Amino acid sequence: MVKKTVLITGGAGFIGSHLSQRLLKENYRVICIDNFITGNRDNLKDFKHDRNFRLENADVCRGIRIAGKINYVLHCASLASPKDYLNFPIHTLKAGSLGTHNALGLARKKKAVFLLFSTSEVYGDPLEHPQREEYWGHVNTIGPRGCYDESKRFAEALTMAYRRAHKMHTRIVRIFNTYGPRMRSNDGRVVPNFIGQALKGKPLTVYGDGKQTRSFCYIDDLVEGIFRLMLSDYTLPVNLGNPGEFTINQLVKLVLKITGSKSKVVFKPLPQDDPRQRRPDISKAKELLGWKPQVNLEEGLERTVGWLRGQLVHS
Repeated sequence: MVKKTVLITGGAGFIGSHLSQRLLKENYRVICIDNFITGNRDNLKDFKHDRNFRLENADVCRGIRIAGKINYVLHCASLASPKDYLNFPIHTLKAGSLGTHNALGLARKKKAVFLLFSTSEVYGDPLEHPQREEYWGHVNTIGPRGCYDESKRFAEALTMAYRRAHKMHTRIVRIFNTYGPRMRSNDGRVVPNFIGQALKGKPLTVYGDGKQTRSFCYIDDLVEGIFRLMLSDYTLPVNLGNPGEFTINQLVKLVLKITGSKSKVVFKPLPQDDPRQRRPDISKAKELLGWKPQVNLEEGLERTVGWLRGQLVHS
């Protein structure tokens, strides 16, 4: 049987590397493209010598030139953490616009299925709760988070335009807060932030009063959902996330419990446009993909703490 080839932009990142590993186990050939602004070569160490894996050091915003047959193009490249997109706002916008345009162009040329990695941030600070795919969002286009939110909203619009104009096979996944091994401890997202601070005995930094809510999906569950969506024929956006909803204060207590840390908790002002509530309606994923998360928050945090503890020991 001829192996199918999947190209993943941003394949050395947190989600991209886990997906690359899963696809290799499913007997696909994987081509990973990354410019390593936020990607990490260490994320690839478990499979970089697999004969079905290939790494290209390239920037998708400058074009994608790959010879040979490609069956799927998965556009994962993005600066997804607040720390990154606030430090690199223009590159964030380029990844969502020029990067998406180039990835779509490659998929069209290769007659490949295109899958866009979008985000729950397209909903902004939502007025609907939980968020369904039909909700159009509540986004401040000119606020500090606008570079990321609008890059993904534009990417979705461009993907749909290519589908309609060129009859392409496209998919869109809207990813809600995801965590797990291979996250950078200093990337600015709440789970690795809290765990890193707790393991180092530093105060845990809570922005706002900690009553804002998030829904946390373990990486293995997300990858399973993405894999199923890739193989489906559904063309409209699909939410993937864990519908369990927790306040930031509840997350703090769990992290302190699992790490055994005696760290204090400090409160700082809430950043502008930070969402007050975030929880996915995953009815479509359940119905269309037969998917729902399997790993609860405490179990997932235990695995993540174990991995980050190992990273700190060897750093």
